Amino acid sequence: MLLYKNGARYNSIGPWLLDHFGKRTAKAAIDAGFTCPNRDGTKGYGGCIYCSEEGSGEYAGTIGKGISSDEKHILVPVKDHAVIDEPAAQITSQLDFLKEKWGHPLCIAYFQNFTNTYAPVEHLERLYRNALSHPDCAGIAIATRPDCIDSDVLNLLDELSKETFLWVELGLQTTNDRTAEMINRQCTLAEYDGCADKLISRGIRVVTHLIYGLPGEDREIMLESTRHVCEKKIFGIKLHMLNILKHTAIEKMWCEGKVSLMDRDEYISLVCDALEIIPREITIHRLTGDAPADLLLAPDWIPDKRAVLNGINRELKRRGSVQGCRSGA
Repeated sequence: MLLYKNGARYNSIGPWLLDHFGKRTAKAAIDAGFTCPNRDGTKGYGGCIYCSEEGSGEYAGTIGKGISSDEKHILVPVKDHAVIDEPAAQITSQLDFLKEKWGHPLCIAYFQNFTNTYAPVEHLERLYRNALSHPDCAGIAIATRPDCIDSDVLNLLDELSKETFLWVELGLQTTNDRTAEMINRQCTLAEYDGCADKLISRGIRVVTHLIYGLPGEDREIMLESTRHVCEKKIFGIKLHMLNILKHTAIEKMWCEGKVSLMDRDEYISLVCDALEIIPREITIHRLTGDAPADLLLAPDWIPDKRAVLNGINRELKRRGSVQGCRSGA
């Protein structure tokens, strides 16, 4: 059994970035004022049934909360969601929080909220290059939907990836199209596959998001989603448990007893099963999610992120497992 550096049992993105850049590297969450085609009527209204009013961007406001000691990157806060500053200005305000603790870190500008390729390509280029103009910005990460990367955007991403460090985060959540319809994703697996293939064929790093615990999905469906995305030679993966947040469509389903949630031990066991089949070279960007305390309804164990991560490490050690030990790679 081959462990990672410092005895780690999975390929966490934090140490990977430290090795790659030779310096601590934070993720600075950028709110660039985007919306989503699943909210403005282009594809639908209201967004995915679990998505919050801030487009899953609220938790960018707490420095380092719940970050384990082996995670060397953190999500630093947007200065003020009420006022959308230029990306470079947001980076400056966020890195100021880290200087006392970390000295002078680099950062990845993380375009996080909503769909960050959903705009004219000229506007996108201006935003991305503004972020890259910051002297401490080592690269960019762009969260988006697979159906919002047309040929012009693809060419821009290709150009930028040749100039700087870049990855694109694709929100898939599940490979099961029946589940996707139920959660109002308004995007098919075929669209994800096509987009991911185009990005990867151009050498652009892809990070895929999956949510465990979606209604109607059992353990095997969730692991099949994991297997499918890993077959594409993605750069990284993000996993987290379904959160029930206030003011989301899934809140009503949960209140009516139509959504059952895993307990912490069940989730830990599932994540360890997933890590065993994820090839060693794929970077792990998240194994548990964050949610604002004033919005989170369930599960009640989500806020104790350290306990979840420690539990994952203990279970991997108990099994004698490491990432990729059952991947066949």
